[in-house]
Amino acid sequence: MYFDNRLKRKLKEKKLSIGSWITIAHPAVAEIMANSGFEWLVIDLEHSVITIREAEELIRIIELSGVTPLVRLSSNNPVQIKRVMDAGAHGIIVPMVNSKKEALCAVEAVRYPPKGNRGVGLARAQRYGSNFNKYREWLDQNSIIIVQIEHIKAVNNIEAILSVEGIDGFIVGPYDLSGSLGIPGQFKNDLMIKTISKIKNFMKNSNKISGYHVVEPDIEQFQERIHEGYHFLAYSVDIRMIDASCRKAFEKIGDRK
Repeated sequence: MYFDNRLKRKLKEKKLSIGSWITIAHPAVAEIMANSGFEWLVIDLEHSVITIREAEELIRIIELSGVTPLVRLSSNNPVQIKRVMDAGAHGIIVPMVNSKKEALCAVEAVRYPPKGNRGVGLARAQRYGSNFNKYREWLDQNSIIIVQIEHIKAVNNIEAILSVEGIDGFIVGPYDLSGSLGIPGQFKNDLMIKTISKIKNFMKNSNKISGYHVVEPDIEQFQERIHEGYHFLAYSVDIRMIDASCRKAFEKIGDRK
């Protein structure tokens, strides 16, 4: 896993990078998506039933396909962060980060002392103990930490959150963000539009990467996010792509009963 992390370099240069989301634990799903052209894939532990053991298997498949494996945590939990990083994840996406303190906790959980407080153990990431020093060097230079801005508290604290050293950027979680405003799923609501505008204004003056998860497999909406200046873009999620494709095909086929 100790290759030059192209995604990390792209994040530093604020170049467009496109990935997607995995919620189905079957290795074939990860392999198909990894070979389809995505630069990174996120294994979702928050809204799925994927276990840590299954996550390690998916990480291995994604990595062997030359794609960057990231893990979206179920929470900002240092024990879970340690386990997925030991399993070989190249980085994490941390949900519900609403303050500078919470962002700092995530960074410290990824890094070893003295830069952090991650427990030192030997697992897949460290080549089962045969290459710890090389992994430690790789970790300092190449690990990726993305926070999710998905609550109005996070929007109000976004400048402080992104000021934390070690945070590479953020990704907007539109569903939870709309939920925190009391309008779940109402993306065209004036309050949601105003909140997103506040994030965009921050993006103009920030050197941190800005991301957005376009949940529906909607190419037009995805292109709109590119034009708006987002660089770290997630295109849909496995279950939505499967569902939308099946429904679209059936609409064309028609009812044959």
